[in-house]
Amino acid sequence: MTPSLCTRISSLRYAASAFTLLLAGCVSGPEHVPPQMPLPAKFQEGGSKSNGDVVAAQWWTAYRDKQLDGLVAHGLSENLDVLQALERINSASANVTVAGAGGLPSLDVSASHTVSGEKGSQRTTIGTTNTTGGEASLSWLLDFFGQYRRSKESAIASLGAAYATADNAKLTFLKDLVESYIDARYYQERIALSQASLNSRQQTYELTQLQLKAGAASRLDVVQAEGLVQSTKSDIPGLQQSFTESAHHIATLLGMPAASLMGELQKSAGQPVFRGDIRAGIPADLIRNRPDIRKAERDLAAAVADIGAAEAQLYPSISLSGSISPSWVKSSGASGGTLTSWSFGPTLNLPIFDGGKLRANVDIEKSDARTQYLAWKEAVLNGVEEVENALSAVRHDTQTLAPLRRQVQTAEESLALSTTSYKDGASSLLDVLDAQRSVSDAQASLAATVQEVAKDYVDLYVAIGAGYLTEQGQNAPERMAKSD
Repeated sequence: MTPSLCTRISSLRYAASAFTLLLAGCVSGPEHVPPQMPLPAKFQEGGSKSNGDVVAAQWWTAYRDKQLDGLVAHGLSENLDVLQALERINSASANVTVAGAGGLPSLDVSASHTVSGEKGSQRTTIGTTNTTGGEASLSWLLDFFGQYRRSKESAIASLGAAYATADNAKLTFLKDLVESYIDARYYQERIALSQASLNSRQQTYELTQLQLKAGAASRLDVVQAEGLVQSTKSDIPGLQQSFTESAHHIATLLGMPAASLMGELQKSAGQPVFRGDIRAGIPADLIRNRPDIRKAERDLAAAVADIGAAEAQLYPSISLSGSISPSWVKSSGASGGTLTSWSFGPTLNLPIFDGGKLRANVDIEKSDARTQYLAWKEAVLNGVEEVENALSAVRHDTQTLAPLRRQVQTAEESLALSTTSYKDGASSLLDVLDAQRSVSDAQASLAATVQEVAKDYVDLYVAIGAGYLTEQGQNAPERMAKSD
């Protein structure tokens, strides 16, 4: 290679580098800065220690229910809402390519071959003509003011929002599934309590019939005892229907036909009880861990980039275009010949008068960005509120468990004493019936509170944004970052 040629190549490299720097320095619009807002150092009923990254914390395992663990593991890969959200990531990823393609050179190549001739009394030529041709067209819009670069930034931010939307779909699925499972076990517990209560009241009814025959009870006592039996019987079908609906909903959440899990769920496993620690973290953790807040921030980033894309349209644009069209023509009885035509040159487009349309587009994008900022702020405040409410619910509902358990014990003891006293003739049937009602009410209240406390923990861990990132999906954000 000659020194002069080396010198020219080096000059071209420097020129290309300088041209690239020039383009990079002319990007229109503001740069996105992650939003911030003042937050309290701790939740009102929480601690001051940060949770760190809890997105992979499998909090549902603290219920120590293997069947629930299996349902969650299956559902995270089969839930239809989650799968739809994951599919939207593919669409958003393709949009990144589409958005960036406008700022790259495009080359189109075409080829053709035609045979032509004339027939009839008015023909002027004899024989046929073969024409073979091709064309290569090159065009490149020089993105001086960053229209396409801003559009690509917006598309990348939208891709991040799509990832956050998928994460939020997983979190929503976890909440729905675990709470539906807790509901199903609650209805099973209520059915078991109602059947036990029915047996007790049936025994009291039979005892009253015997005492009526012995003259120790009245017909009113028998009717009252029978009425309580029938009332208990009427409660059971409704509870069974509620259990069936919960089981059907769980199957649907797992992407299965409604009745697929009925047989498996009918095997009672008792009401789930959370046996883990309360890890609420601090409000600042929510900005990192909650996918809805991350989505709002990515939507804001996309809106800010759209401002730059709109502003770039206010400025002149220059495009380079060129084409080359070689052809070969041969007529019958004559030798063939070639013809090559070419063209190359720049095109300048300068917006002068558009009735204010382009400037209005900029104002629209700025307004959208302000709206997205307010949406982000709202998402943060809603997240803080949800955690505060969940912490309060856990504390208050948990405090009612011990008194309710003691109430069940005293009601059962009262029933045993009143039943013995009634058999001995020392008390009336009304005392027994009242004691049975007290036992049923206390047991139902305890079961409902156990259900509510179990769901309070679901609300808490969903509110802090925990558990939606499975091992298979832990590298998704890194993959997205590399695509930037």
